[in-house]
Amino acid sequence: MNASTRPLLVELLTEELPPKALRKLGLSFAEGVRATLAARGLLAEGCAVQPYATPRRLAVRLSAVLAQAPDQEYAEKLMPVKIGLDADGKPTPALLKKLAAKGLEHVDAATLARESDGKQDVLVARGKAPGAALAAGLQEAIDAAIAGLPIPKVMSYQLADGQTTVKFVRPAHRLVALFGADIVPVATLGLIAGRKTLGHRFMSQGDIAIADADSYATQLLEQGHVIAAFDDRRADIQRQLDAHAARLGATLGDDPEVTALLDEVTALVEHPTVYEGEFEEQFLDVPQECLILTMRLNQKYFPLFSPATGKLTHRFLIVSNMQVANPVNIVEGNQRVVRPRLADAQFFFDTDRKTPLAARVEQLGSIVYHNKLGSQLQRVERVRAIARGIAAALGADAQRADRAAMLAKADLGTNMVGEFPELQGVMGAYYAQADGEPEDVVTALRGQYRNRMDAPVDAAGLTAAILFIAERAETLVGIWGIGLAPTGERDPYGLRRAALGLISAFEQLAAGGLLKISENGPMTLAGVLDLAAATFDAGQIAPAELKSAVAEVSAFIYERYRNQLAADFDRAAVDAVIALTPPLHQVSARVRAVTAFSALPEAASLAAANKRVGNLLKKAEDGTAALDPARLTEPAEQALAKAIADLSPRAQAQFDAGDFAASLSTLAQAREPVDAFFADVMVMADDPAVRANRLALLAQLHGLMNKVADISRLAQ
Repeated sequence: MNASTRPLLVELLTEELPPKALRKLGLSFAEGVRATLAARGLLAEGCAVQPYATPRRLAVRLSAVLAQAPDQEYAEKLMPVKIGLDADGKPTPALLKKLAAKGLEHVDAATLARESDGKQDVLVARGKAPGAALAAGLQEAIDAAIAGLPIPKVMSYQLADGQTTVKFVRPAHRLVALFGADIVPVATLGLIAGRKTLGHRFMSQGDIAIADADSYATQLLEQGHVIAAFDDRRADIQRQLDAHAARLGATLGDDPEVTALLDEVTALVEHPTVYEGEFEEQFLDVPQECLILTMRLNQKYFPLFSPATGKLTHRFLIVSNMQVANPVNIVEGNQRVVRPRLADAQFFFDTDRKTPLAARVEQLGSIVYHNKLGSQLQRVERVRAIARGIAAALGADAQRADRAAMLAKADLGTNMVGEFPELQGVMGAYYAQADGEPEDVVTALRGQYRNRMDAPVDAAGLTAAILFIAERAETLVGIWGIGLAPTGERDPYGLRRAALGLISAFEQLAAGGLLKISENGPMTLAGVLDLAAATFDAGQIAPAELKSAVAEVSAFIYERYRNQLAADFDRAAVDAVIALTPPLHQVSARVRAVTAFSALPEAASLAAANKRVGNLLKKAEDGTAALDPARLTEPAEQALAKAIADLSPRAQAQFDAGDFAASLSTLAQAREPVDAFFADVMVMADDPAVRANRLALLAQLHGLMNKVADISRLAQ
């Protein structure tokens, strides 16, 4: 910070803000203030921005701010000279009005520049305008920052005058705006800026007068018991959690929910302190997913796990907003709160197991899946039919696949899933296991809601893979068929996720060597979608709409794959492969092969030639005839025919073996005869028979070049 700049602090003190949105609100507020001040030229070079966000405040500190922005040169195009000046060179009323509208009343018309805009001479006002003052710029910045906040739900509330109504995420009580140690005269939400704020709701007493912008975080911590920066508070909680877990010989677990919970509790406390709690070990007989969910979701506790087994222990950690010398009351209070919830989970589990899972299937007839697609029972029957078809194509046990599909949604009628919908599938697996269902059926139920399959499928996992594919195919075709395709950011039925899940399933089936695929078999994507389509009757989806849905879903899946691969590979290589819509399980291998091929010195020439060949073949009036070798009279066309005959069998064999890189490498050897052909041979000869024969030769070349991908997509 140089002598001409000072730090700036802005704080908005509020009622408790929505915890799941707090981090975004804090970052947005800080960026909104920064962006407007930067646009007004009020930030010095290298100005650092520190956002602050606690349950009761949004704030930002900027390290180097100017009291007034530098003067700005301006050039205002006004109007044509012939309109702005009369015959005597005097300003016309139109010009005077324009100058006033631009705030340039002080400008002498005689000083206006005359410049050509390419069509006529125009009057241009040039000069220097004084830079924005901080007070005006900050007022604009605060207004813009508040208007741009990603507020989940706006509240309306009355100000203290009992008449004025304002809208904000939560009622705001104080505004602090300090330029160094000086208050900046700004206002918002009925509040006038000052320097006084409040600390922790219970651990702090009275107002805290912020001395200057630099002392804000220190004063809040020392006088107010508030860690103002979200990231600092989060790091402090993480440190305490790790220390307590290590002391107890446990871990916090490694699933993503730990991170999400850490973010949420950071948004719930201003002065975090971690305490240890425990519950009776008898509750560990309940599936641990139930206990984990109730502790995390309802109580915001961090369950602890055994590092040796990964199993849940009877201990958990509490992140409190209070630091006390003797936390016994806090700990015992939290233990009393969680115990009834765990007892409920145990009761639900014990009660649910009294009814076999298979006996619950008929109950699905009273649960609506979608009013246009019928009940969950009807949906189950569709998934069963699809699963049997896939099992037949894979040579799998159709009875096991059918059994898994039949039981897949049966847990929707259980007490546990009624209380914790997040446990769908998980509880079905536990109940199926208790009923003595086959292990592969249990595994299928447990994994049906995964986002993707991320390991090669072996024989033991085949039933699970079949259910995974069948359910997603039914969802995609059915929901799309009734006109609910994703639009923009809206995808309430998770069709994008279902598409990516299907892609992963085909990949992992192939990786496990279990994908038996034929051109017309049901284990092509088209075959699976056709199986799904056949399960809907005309009363649910009209045949024409169903046919259209299948085609659109297929295109949608390939487009999702294109977007997924484009994050890691060159877009042209991805487009070249996707253009051929090859079997899903081959797409990534082909993209890698094309990426390697595109780095070869022959690639550019062959891609350009392939594009030219494609254009020539499109011009063929009656398609292409069979090649007549006797009509190949030019040395260059004879050489190309020989190269194709030599290379095609080898390239085809490599392609059939799935060695796409080798197939493309073989193709690269055709570069010289291809270049020579286009240099020496006139394809569109006057003699129709010669022309047709040369086009037939190019058709063979086109087939050789485009086995793996549409190589023309690599042409610049």
